[in-house]
Amino acid sequence: MNSGIVSYGAYIPFYRIDPESIGRQWGRNGADVGKALGVKMKSVPAQDEDAATMAVEASRCALKRAGIHPQDIGAIFVGSESHPYAVKPTATIVGEALEATPGLMAADMEFACKAGTAGMQNSMGLVMSKMVKYALAIGTDTAQGAPGNALEYTAAAGAAAFIIGLENTIATINHTVSFTTDTPDFWRRGGMKYPSHGGRFTGQPAYFRHVVSCGKELFSLAGTAPEDYQFAVFHQPNSKFPSKAGKMLGFSQQQLSEGLIVKEIGNTYSAASMIGLASVLDNANPGDRILLVSYGSGAGADGFDITVTPGIETFRKGINKTIREWISNYQLVDYGTYAKNLKKYKMEGE
Repeated sequence: MNSGIVSYGAYIPFYRIDPESIGRQWGRNGADVGKALGVKMKSVPAQDEDAATMAVEASRCALKRAGIHPQDIGAIFVGSESHPYAVKPTATIVGEALEATPGLMAADMEFACKAGTAGMQNSMGLVMSKMVKYALAIGTDTAQGAPGNALEYTAAAGAAAFIIGLENTIATINHTVSFTTDTPDFWRRGGMKYPSHGGRFTGQPAYFRHVVSCGKELFSLAGTAPEDYQFAVFHQPNSKFPSKAGKMLGFSQQQLSEGLIVKEIGNTYSAASMIGLASVLDNANPGDRILLVSYGSGAGADGFDITVTPGIETFRKGINKTIREWISNYQLVDYGTYAKNLKKYKMEGE
């Protein structure tokens, strides 16, 4: 019996900042930068929000939708590259906030932007081995970009949580594969506040090689072709990369459009492909097939072949907020508020 998605939830902060506001701060034409990246605005955490609080909110949503008791969750994996503590797990904070059992298996995952999907794969193994009844995989980030750096225009905040189980699934995970190499396109050494990236090197040798190779491996394993899928979701650091990767694999823009949410909220890193998947599940019909390929710098990609089950129709009646509703509810802030909320600069006396 294959494991599958029993429930999912998301959290996207209320605040946004647009490229024009960021560019104005650094004497650049932010509108041109945003247009080049295909990003209209990005989500910004409030002062009291971080990767842990967002993970809790997304997880509570997932539990409530499926009516699952927190103590039935046997494992929690929190994928992020902005864990609040360098040495102290985020997963224990989430478990305590959810009032999960102390017998819980809890661990933090780190693999740049694919840490959340790595948690999904671990969850599948635990569930299919019947070590746990349900496992919770979370992708959450308050992504950082150095002031004035190109990353600052897209590095955003958000979280998605998926409950993996064997029964009452809303989508079956038919296959999963990964493609991994040592490709240092993006990194942050210990003690560094902001990450560094390899410029154009992050494209062809890193993102495209891994995403496209993973997609082809998935086609081979599942015996499928692009036309067998109604939807495709890729990691989305900007709008151009996933659109190009989809085209390289043979997908149409129509197959990509529902899961391509980076235009409105930016790159939520570990949550990016998972929020895209959630957006697709908000609208998919029973029998629809979904291809999901995440990507994490360093570098690797996780691929999933997913089929939506009839259970999605009953499940959707309990959805209190779709991804598109999360996206459409926002308030723009200025650069000063954005910088203050993300603690980009030390205040006097700190």
